[in-house]
Amino acid sequence: MTLRSFRRFYKDVGVEPLADGYRVVLDGRGIRTPKGQAFVVPSLALAEAIGAEWRAQEGEIKPQALPLTGLANAAIDHISPARQRFAEDLLGFACSDLLCYRAEGPEALIARQREAWDPLLLWAAERFGAHFALQSGVMPVAQPEATIAAISRALEGHGAFALAGLTSAVTLLGSVVLGLALREGRLGAVEAFALARLDETFQEEAWGIDAEATRRARAMEAELVLAERFLRLI
Repeated sequence: MTLRSFRRFYKDVGVEPLADGYRVVLDGRGIRTPKGQAFVVPSLALAEAIGAEWRAQEGEIKPQALPLTGLANAAIDHISPARQRFAEDLLGFACSDLLCYRAEGPEALIARQREAWDPLLLWAAERFGAHFALQSGVMPVAQPEATIAAISRALEGHGAFALAGLTSAVTLLGSVVLGLALREGRLGAVEAFALARLDETFQEEAWGIDAEATRRARAMEAELVLAERFLRLI
């Protein structure tokens, strides 16, 4: 499979078990990643969902019409050979987590951030032993070494497929805490995205909604919903 659009060339789509997972077959032949590797996923649920993507295609097939396939390709081709680097990239978000940077005013926004975000930081402390330092304003705040180590431990057990979903989620949210909460089922995608956009929502309430910003936000939320689905399927 390439990253270019192509015509549907197959009639039947199936799923087959393998010793190390499941593969999707088109007319009996297993699909391959853009780098030519065997396309093998860890769960039957994910394989069946990806098979449904391929089965639903008609005429010209565009890569964006196969989003679960795309995340699986990323896991196999890019993340699996460099799992440690991707985990370290996610760890970097612990040093600049959105939830740690609070407004200096107005008081209504400060209170809203405290009410919405503090429970997630408490959850991270209880679940992972990660106690984050907070900062008012945009100046960087150094996180305790123990906090960074705790988040590192939380990430190290994730395989390539989980890291694919997490990388998408954390990047969209700007928060490793929200990403891990999504991964562990503490939050759903819609709630997590609303928490990440708390400041923007506050500004919209005061000044009105910008159509282009709303369009971008909806596209990002759709990506996050996809990442959540991928994480649930693996």
